[in-house]
Amino acid sequence: MIAVLKKLALGLGLIALAAAILLYSDLESRHVNASGPSASRQVRVAFVQQTSTPALDDGVLGALAALKDRGYVDGGRMVLRHYNAQGDISNANAIAKEVTTGDFDLISSFSTISLQTIANANRFATPPRKHVFALVSDPYAVGVGINPNNHAEHPPYMTGIGSLAPVEDIFRTARKMRPSLKRVGLVWDPGEANSVITTKIARQVCAKMGIELIEANAESTTLVGEAAGSLLARKIDAIWVSPDLVTTSALDVIVAKARTARIPVFTSMPHRDITGALFEMGADYFALGRLAGDLDADVLDGRNPASVPVENIMPVRLHINKTVLANLRERWDAPEDLLAQANVVIDATGRHEQNPTLAAAK
Repeated sequence: MIAVLKKLALGLGLIALAAAILLYSDLESRHVNASGPSASRQVRVAFVQQTSTPALDDGVLGALAALKDRGYVDGGRMVLRHYNAQGDISNANAIAKEVTTGDFDLISSFSTISLQTIANANRFATPPRKHVFALVSDPYAVGVGINPNNHAEHPPYMTGIGSLAPVEDIFRTARKMRPSLKRVGLVWDPGEANSVITTKIARQVCAKMGIELIEANAESTTLVGEAAGSLLARKIDAIWVSPDLVTTSALDVIVAKARTARIPVFTSMPHRDITGALFEMGADYFALGRLAGDLDADVLDGRNPASVPVENIMPVRLHINKTVLANLRERWDAPEDLLAQANVVIDATGRHEQNPTLAAAK
């Protein structure tokens, strides 16, 4: 009997020792997962964008390039799921719910609407998913809990980059090309937060410069043509296309109507392709995407989003299309000093990339 009890005690002791070892190993594993995913397992990442525009697509490509440079490639260390709401707010809300309740190590979003829908859904997630955002005009003013006076104060699971359009520089460039510029038309969506913000800035800038901003609303791409037509009937000198997803998605419609009226279009979102706009001044969206991708990689490597302030970053690009000048109703010029500042100049011979480091220098 004593021998049996000794064997039983020895067996229980071995079981307890094995259990302690397993518990210690699990604690170690949980410690690694708390600070960052283990290098031996694939991380799950969700990319979310509101629609497909050249700017948003460039941002996504930039983020993917930065992640690749940091060793995160889909099918390798990372499993990537890419969501696109196709411009539909109900789709955006459904996507936000899916990604904030899904098994994702990180959500990376592109556009103001994507930031808002994910931030709202994440408030109810248990636990909230880590979230990095980019391509957002003013993240401090869109109701997601970021303190405009203290950029380090934001939800601890979320961080990102703001990129407010250089509205005053845009209008000063337009005035330089036409000193007598007086009336500028704007089609914008009042339901889009970033468009509201830039429109308010434009009103202030135009009032200071003695320019009348003539506005028309369009809440969907199908309404953009009608809105642009109403502006042309009010004898405007030019049309400005702000960083508004609705109007940007229908830029070709605006340019076509403006060309018929022989007035120029200028935009806040430089494009890779020739659009027919006289000039485009705004963010280098591929560069912003790279910054977001580096921040994604930092978080995947274990950096705490709570430790990253939300700062405004605007690497500016300027594209000038000289071919537009010949077909305008009134005289517009492209002075040599302005051309020297441009990243891209388009003339009769085609598109010329110049000053490739200009955006980085700014």
